[in-house]
Amino acid sequence: MAKKGKIVVCDDEELIRWSLTEHLRSEGYEVFEADNGVTCVELVYRVNPAILLLDLRMPELDGLGVLRALREGGSELPVIVLTALGSIEPAIEATRLGASAYLSKPFHLDRVSEAVGRVLATEASKRQVRQNQGRIAHAYSGIVGSSRAMLSLFDTLERLERIDAPTVLITGESGTGKDLVARAIHARGSRREKPFVEVDCAAIPETLVESTLFGHERGAFTDAKVQKAGLFETANGGVVFLDEIGELPLSMQAKLLRALENRKFKRVGGNVDIKFDAGIIAATNRNLLSEVAAGRFREDLYYRLAVVQLEVPSLRSRRDDIPLLSHHFLDQFATQHGHHAPQLTEEAMTRFIDYAWPGNIRELRNATERLSIFHAGQVVRAEDLPATIRFARPATDELGTFFLPPGGCVITQVERSLVRQAIERTHGNQTGAAALLGLSRFALRNRMKKYGIPFDA
Repeated sequence: MAKKGKIVVCDDEELIRWSLTEHLRSEGYEVFEADNGVTCVELVYRVNPAILLLDLRMPELDGLGVLRALREGGSELPVIVLTALGSIEPAIEATRLGASAYLSKPFHLDRVSEAVGRVLATEASKRQVRQNQGRIAHAYSGIVGSSRAMLSLFDTLERLERIDAPTVLITGESGTGKDLVARAIHARGSRREKPFVEVDCAAIPETLVESTLFGHERGAFTDAKVQKAGLFETANGGVVFLDEIGELPLSMQAKLLRALENRKFKRVGGNVDIKFDAGIIAATNRNLLSEVAAGRFREDLYYRLAVVQLEVPSLRSRRDDIPLLSHHFLDQFATQHGHHAPQLTEEAMTRFIDYAWPGNIRELRNATERLSIFHAGQVVRAEDLPATIRFARPATDELGTFFLPPGGCVITQVERSLVRQAIERTHGNQTGAAALLGLSRFALRNRMKKYGIPFDA
């Protein structure tokens, strides 16, 4: 059995030392024994264990003395103190000195295993946070990432700080943080002292798009009681962010193109050209070249927008950033809600890394907020995660290969068998079963109905 790590057990009672040592060795730990405090301190510095199990009541140098000696020597070794039942005051003092947990004697060995596993999981998570804090230096205006794809994006953004690009096109899947990139360009660019005006092109009714962007004169249409400046005027000198540019109607695309080429526009119902000086940042989750080919987006507008083009990577293509982002969000929500951040076990973090995150950063942020609310200050295990993450297949860019039997098969029987197996494996959890099969819950229920599989199976 591969060794899990080193543990020092310090107790002056030989029987307790022996039982703890034998139990922990059976679980795969490398265990060292000390029968007094002085020997314990020397042993800790010699073997550099992952954790110390420390009795408080010992002759000469007691457990509190050992803790003080370690802390004064700069050691941050996690310590589980062992104390006699009813001796709560020394345990509290030990906690004040940095002990991670305490167990009251007599204790069940399973409780020892749980405490050791919990403390080691917490320490592993803390190490990950400390490692990631160095990487946070690579963050750019609140955008966190240390993967190769993100560092490349940061490098491009830094170059843009020295260039007042007339138009920038940001592409990427929904939820990747394109709006954060747009705000970062404004915050670090030459126009940072001027307005940043955001326009959600998908949310504006088609009849109001032109007046929203360019404004209108009094009497231009029924409800135009007064003259009104559009967002291009409001942002003059700053930046206009056209989010979801792919949703812009074709009729409006032509007018936007003219405005960008001429750097001027007319209000709706007006005859006077209004010059504007604003940077234009557009974003879309659509493939605009495909939209051009389909006749839904103007080719000339595409090339006008894509003077500088940035692609924000999906979360599944930057898996190295998932632990970093998870800890970042958990710490953020802990501060926001005024409690301690949850700590993910190694298995739980592996599930996070393996999950495909179709909703990208937005979905990860929502998942960590849920954990922050329901598991504040706790250790989060794999079984605590939402079913969609807990039961999901490891994400991959390649399709799995199923080999056809030599005698062939009936595909409906295969599908029925897979649906039933997924239901059984998740103990009837339909959300989890759907995740295992790569289906929506609605699609799974349709197949269950089709194959006569009861919903309470």
